[in-house]
Amino acid sequence: QISSRDDRTGGFGDLVRRDPRAMAPMDEEEDTRLPEENQEVDPSITLCHKIFLLSNPDLCDDVDSLGEEVKAHVLEHNMATLYPVYCEKFGWMMDDKAQADMRAKNESRVTELDAKIKDAEDNLGDSEVRDAMLAKAEFFLEVGDRERALAAFDVCEKKTVAIGQRMEMVFSVMRLCVFHDDWTSLEKQIAKLKDLLEQPGGADWERKNKLKVYEGVYKMARRDFTGATELFLESLSTFTTYELMTYEEFVFYAVVCSVVSLKRTDLKAKVIDSPEVLAVIDNIAGGAVRDLVNSLHLCKYKEFMLAFPQVADAVDKSSWLHAHHRYFLREARVAAYAQYLASYKSVTVASMASSFCVSEEFIDNELSNFIVEGRLNVRIDKVNGVLVTNRPDAKNALYQSYIKEGDSLLNRIQKLSRVIDL
Repeated sequence: QISSRDDRTGGFGDLVRRDPRAMAPMDEEEDTRLPEENQEVDPSITLCHKIFLLSNPDLCDDVDSLGEEVKAHVLEHNMATLYPVYCEKFGWMMDDKAQADMRAKNESRVTELDAKIKDAEDNLGDSEVRDAMLAKAEFFLEVGDRERALAAFDVCEKKTVAIGQRMEMVFSVMRLCVFHDDWTSLEKQIAKLKDLLEQPGGADWERKNKLKVYEGVYKMARRDFTGATELFLESLSTFTTYELMTYEEFVFYAVVCSVVSLKRTDLKAKVIDSPEVLAVIDNIAGGAVRDLVNSLHLCKYKEFMLAFPQVADAVDKSSWLHAHHRYFLREARVAAYAQYLASYKSVTVASMASSFCVSEEFIDNELSNFIVEGRLNVRIDKVNGVLVTNRPDAKNALYQSYIKEGDSLLNRIQKLSRVIDL
């Protein structure tokens, strides 16, 4: 079972992992090192989650307090382009003076940055010009001016030779895409970064690991839970993408995706027994995620149903998983029901209802829907109140498939022969 190992690891903050930078080959001609590791989530990503909760008041415990928090962040960081949008969206009173002040400060800062770029072009080298251009792009990123940020990064990229620096700019653009829920653009940036990694000097396995997390988030947001699970599990022991999420959040996403995409044996080997998961899972959703995955593996379905609502609520409150909340509810229940029924040739409805701590009527309705959808191989004997499993015979199904395809081929040959005879 998954249980706390904080006494062994010293807590999450003291997780022992190999430092990948100590093993990464260094290019003598250019600096490919990553920036010094910062374990704080990027403010734009934090703001993104807060805006999502503010947009869904039923998921937020204190809407007024969160609204003030978001407004303070917008005003503090001079987000002049986003302020009017949020005022209209959340019903804030528009402060024209504050808006004018933010625009004036931003333009003043842009003038200052342009002057530094001009000075670097006239008096300094290409490296200093590139640094000044990057500072301008990062400024637009900070104030939430998406269009000008993208344009500035594009100009800066043309001045950048080092592959490592170009990859870091792509990561910045990817976070901008995540902030705006622009998954189509994020897909293009992922493809671009993969191309950079294939270029000479781009073989940086630490950045490859970071890319796996970004791509995993993209796949998860697009409901490709199987693909997201594979990428997340590969990154468990090498996670350094703290600008996107905390490690606890990362493990939460990995476990949630695994529950609906992995077989029981794989769930045990890759998730339940994973040291990285064991180190933090007790702290996630009040231990509900731990209880859910443990009870599913141990076939303790009452405990599964007790933990399930808490995990489902956490999924619903996630800006990246909210759209797939109902899908998660359905797939997790199907996994539990299928696992339970696999142990029996026949079982009473009353027995199954008791195992899941629900009413017989609920189980009857649930199974009826899943049987119609072809998700469960079982039939309901309503008269006797019995569930009879009808496991598919793989060999027989393959034989029937060959017969059907053979008949189709013979029909096509006969039609072709008639054409040839004519």
